[in-house]
Amino acid sequence: MMDAKGRDAHGVTGLTRLNGVMSRIPSSVITLIGRFSLAAVFWKSGQTKIENFSIDVIDGTFHLGWPRLADATLCLFQEEYALPLLSTEIAAYMATFAEHLLPIMLLLGLGTRFATLGLLGMTLIIQLFVYPDAYAVHGTWAAVLLYLMAMGGGYFSLDQGLKYGFARWRQPRFGPSRHAGSSHRRI
Repeated sequence: MMDAKGRDAHGVTGLTRLNGVMSRIPSSVITLIGRFSLAAVFWKSGQTKIENFSIDVIDGTFHLGWPRLADATLCLFQEEYALPLLSTEIAAYMATFAEHLLPIMLLLGLGTRFATLGLLGMTLIIQLFVYPDAYAVHGTWAAVLLYLMAMGGGYFSLDQGLKYGFARWRQPRFGPSRHAGSSHRRI
């Protein structure tokens, strides 16, 4: 039963209770959604730059051939993207390769922090040199990437499996540790 101020018998308001529920959202769910969402953005962008190879699990498109740059990709990098300090060909190949490799790493949660570093660098280059007016979109990407960089891939990632697999591998297999029961202290 609530009193006139909306508090229950323990003095807790509905908003306080709702705040408590929201604070229990597992960070691994947030990292999984963030990883999937940004991997999809960069993967789909990379897919527009190649021919003979396409994978889209959402719409069911699978064409597994030997990938090559699409004819329009070099033109896109020459006319619209026109990055300083890099030739058109090098920039096109580097960006296309990164837009395929880094999203796979991010989706799997394999080397999550390194993948996010690469995608954050790409986001910064896109913001500064290609689409400076798209700061709201790029800011959103950067916020999610920074969160993933700080938190890692989360529970549902290969990083986590490798971390615990390696920790298990380092544990002694036979008998107690040689330091078990030791009475002397290390200084």
